[in-house]
Amino acid sequence: MREVTIVGGGLAGCEAAWQLADRGFRVRLCEMRPETPTGAHKTDRLAEIVCSNSFKSTLLDTASGLLKAEMEVLGCRLLGVARDSAVPAGHALGIDRELFSGGVTARIETHPNIRVERTRIDSLDLPTPAIIATGPLTGDALSAALVAHCTRDHLYFYDAIAPSVDGDSVDPSVGYWASRYGKGDADYLNIPFDKEQYQKLVEFVRGAEYVQSHAFEEEKYFEACLPIEVLVARGEDTLRFGPMKPRGLPDPRTGRDPYAVLQLRKESREGSLMGLVGFQTRMTWACQKELLRMLPGCSDVSVLRFGTIHRNIFLDIPSLCAPYLQDRARPGLHYAGQISGVEGYVESIMSAIVVALSITAAAEGRPMPPIPRATMIGSLMDYVHTPRKNFQPMNANFGLMPTQGNGGRRSRKVRHDEVSTAALAAMESYRAENDWLFPAPQSLPNFA
Repeated sequence: MREVTIVGGGLAGCEAAWQLADRGFRVRLCEMRPETPTGAHKTDRLAEIVCSNSFKSTLLDTASGLLKAEMEVLGCRLLGVARDSAVPAGHALGIDRELFSGGVTARIETHPNIRVERTRIDSLDLPTPAIIATGPLTGDALSAALVAHCTRDHLYFYDAIAPSVDGDSVDPSVGYWASRYGKGDADYLNIPFDKEQYQKLVEFVRGAEYVQSHAFEEEKYFEACLPIEVLVARGEDTLRFGPMKPRGLPDPRTGRDPYAVLQLRKESREGSLMGLVGFQTRMTWACQKELLRMLPGCSDVSVLRFGTIHRNIFLDIPSLCAPYLQDRARPGLHYAGQISGVEGYVESIMSAIVVALSITAAAEGRPMPPIPRATMIGSLMDYVHTPRKNFQPMNANFGLMPTQGNGGRRSRKVRHDEVSTAALAAMESYRAENDWLFPAPQSLPNFA
């Protein structure tokens, strides 16, 4: 039986393990927790979600919706568990963290072709094929091994986590339930701010105390996940044109958009855990508690998880790897997940599917069929393999994809619908033409 070693039991590592095990590989999945804890994880479960509980939109006229649809065509395993663990989140795929990680852990640990080892890997000296999927919290020793191998420092940015509160401790009467522009169900509690309340919030953020980074670490935040203090530093109104934007969320009591809006999203099915959308921060916990209790309807709020911040490392994939995410200097060594230069939960899972397909092709003695550039997955892979002066992580977006004709006067939604239709057709053709890459998944118990 063919064997593969996977380092990291996060989203990418679990997807890759499941994909390859279903293809007949004997998989050794190495996860350093609980032997070696991290600053963000709270449990020893596989595929633990530590940031937002949202897998983003399911609508096909959105980049994330198209990406998930393409992954379904390729037989994504974790998206099925995510749907089984879903919580109300409008048109987004929100998940119950514990149900999801528990479901993934049960499936991985009971798979007959997967052996989970709770051990830390400190070296790249692994039998190949192998996958490094250690994510943003790669251990120090393995990080040092990667730096030495790459002959240059990691690129990195700081990833911040938003606080979560007890939903029962928030006064719902101060807000209203709605999804932006009425898309999907009314699954977000929207707390409106008038100008005075918003300015008071901005002033507090400016004067709060923050956890400082180490002197040797330059702060490089990912633009799609900026802490609120960074947004406030960019201008008085930046926050209300970002995560607190009121557009598309009219208050039914007035019929008008508020001055600014704070959104709370359920992070558990019961609604007992709610996350502050876009409110990631490196504020000290004492200041976070004070800030949360000054918010409308939150004077008695109970904080269940404070916002935190950690360094999120990634590799310069264009200079390090050949398609698809295979180390040029060490053939058979692959990278997957956020360390591979993709940003986001779904994108990380996607990269694992691609690597699993590539390893399968190599084991069959056949070249990996190129993924169509007209698809979102193909466009993301094209991005991470294209050399550039300042390589930065990328998430799914329509700007990566080839132009589809002349936009003319058509709405953006119509243009995106057309791109999505063409992309899905291309991906379905890709699977049909390469059916040897796609065995049927093994039948396993339902642990949801």
